Amino acid sequence: MFLRFVTSEIDPRSGVEAGVFCAACGLYYSDRLPDYEDERLGDLFVWFNRNLRTPSRFSRSSRGRAAGRAVCWFRPTAREHLARIYEMVVILEDNGVFIRRIKAPKVGYVVYEDDHQVVAEPYADTRL
Repeated sequence: MFLRFVTSEIDPRSGVEAGVFCAACGLYYSDRLPDYEDERLGDLFVWFNRNLRTPSRFSRSSRGRAAGRAVCWFRPTAREHLARIYEMVVILEDNGVFIRRIKAPKVGYVVYEDDHQVVAEPYADTRL
């Protein structure tokens, strides 16, 4: 069962809900956070930059200019990563950004995977 944390906003590229990192970046750069939450969110970004690989692909197409429609899902075994995501979710929700957790056994056409995440293009019936 894979896990994804999303907002109610639809990402125009993938056609599905935008993920938690998009929401966190938006809040972080909004200047709405108290200093202690701003600092904690910054620390979480640093941690993820060091401990979660940037996927090498976001599209099934091998063409270099193909639109990246894939979205990221955490593996349930990525316990430390998930614990940090829950910290991020608390900061977001304390500041009016509501996050929903989605569980799915199948996530779409897998274009990238590592020990902590799977990146997949959603199946056509999953998009709007």
